[in-house]
Amino acid sequence: MNLLRYNVFAKITFFAVALAACPVAWSHPHSFIAMQVTPVEKDSQLTGLKMVWVMDEITSADLLYDAGKAKPDSEIWKKLAAEVMANVLGQHYFSEFRHEGKPVKFGNLPPEYHLSRQGAKAALTFVLPLDKPQPLASQRYVFSTFDPTYFVDMTYDSEKSLHLPPSLAGKCQLSLNTPAPDASMKAYALSLDKADAPPEEMDLGRQFAQTVTLTCR
Repeated sequence: MNLLRYNVFAKITFFAVALAACPVAWSHPHSFIAMQVTPVEKDSQLTGLKMVWVMDEITSADLLYDAGKAKPDSEIWKKLAAEVMANVLGQHYFSEFRHEGKPVKFGNLPPEYHLSRQGAKAALTFVLPLDKPQPLASQRYVFSTFDPTYFVDMTYDSEKSLHLPPSLAGKCQLSLNTPAPDASMKAYALSLDKADAPPEEMDLGRQFAQTVTLTCR
């Protein structure tokens, strides 16, 4: 299976790999992404989020194989990055962003993105743009990133994965909330085969999704 192909009808995310080679990986999730985030500020306004998504070794294998020994700035890496980014865009960046409980719209295209190798792992770095700059002073924003099907587990390891740029270090703070799904929800996720997909209305990934809160004074 090509890592870069996203089959929305089969509920398989763009990170899916040839799991047949991994007989122990039967339950959801099947792929793992460690995330880092940094708010992007300009003229005292929030313009986006800089994301770094590091994929697990098995998930990264196809990408790194395709890249081979190509140099980081080569056309091969650029092409792979464009294909992966297109799939991320097709899923609304796998993210939600809210201000005072209301959704904030994202921009259509990221101003920057690239794919790189980190040892045996592939890392996608990009800026998730907000459609319009948002005020920061005395404001609070909440955002989350997750795969609705929970085929892919997308998590921040800890609050150390949340970074403030120097311009916001003394004005804002970031906090991380990790949910604790009940035993029945965990058992259901574990019961899913790699070819299974939970009902859309269940929104399984949301049950496990962390939320990040940006609070500024």
